[in-house]
Amino acid sequence: MNAVLPEGFFDALEARHLAELTFTEVRKGLQALSSLYVERRDRISRGAALDGAGKRAAFALYYGPQHLLSVREIARRLELKLAQPLVVDLGCGTLAAAAGLALAAREAGQPAEVLGVEKNGWAAGEARFTMTALGLRGRILRQDIESFVLPERVGAVVAAYTINELSEPTRLRWRGRLLAAADAGACVLVVEPLSRKSSPWWPEWKAAVLERGGREDEWRLAWSPPERMRLLAKAAGLIPRELLARSLCFGS
Repeated sequence: MNAVLPEGFFDALEARHLAELTFTEVRKGLQALSSLYVERRDRISRGAALDGAGKRAAFALYYGPQHLLSVREIARRLELKLAQPLVVDLGCGTLAAAAGLALAAREAGQPAEVLGVEKNGWAAGEARFTMTALGLRGRILRQDIESFVLPERVGAVVAAYTINELSEPTRLRWRGRLLAAADAGACVLVVEPLSRKSSPWWPEWKAAVLERGGREDEWRLAWSPPERMRLLAKAAGLIPRELLARSLCFGS
């Protein structure tokens, strides 16, 4: 069965982001964003992915929904359980990852609330919009994750498409923090693109996770994009087929 977005969510995104931009402007933004992800990933950590209105709208309309569906489907298939309701999303962007995990928990009859941590002002605003549009409870903290301290009684920590953008020292610190959170009872989910060359740090993280009894998975998830998203992708020369990702899951 193909994964689909929550009813009305893409319509709300489209109304929000096409209010002041044309379809052509967003299409150009998506082309620039796609080129950045494929050919110039070194610029992402410097904020290049969100440095223009067209790219911001393209991210919200195209990549954000795919990230939400990917994490929701991964959480469903792994049958993740929350010992506590709080879901922390590190570098949350538009809150796609926490929303996906929280929706999966809600479907399984588990209470969930979200805490998104995001330093970018535009993304933090989008995260609040996502939370409201999907009827989720929680809050968004505008803060760099370098200085963020995980609260006690965390049910899950999700880092989706975030760890790859950290500096090596920060990445090492967060590996220790996430392993400690798992030891304390949290479920930790790390999600990154399927391409291995973009994440040279992955084997070390995988080894540490497997040593703790966690698991690594690669995902090719069938999905049905909304027609308007399909048209946007086609205009930008993209073909939204499967949702591709890999994950590390560890903790309770």
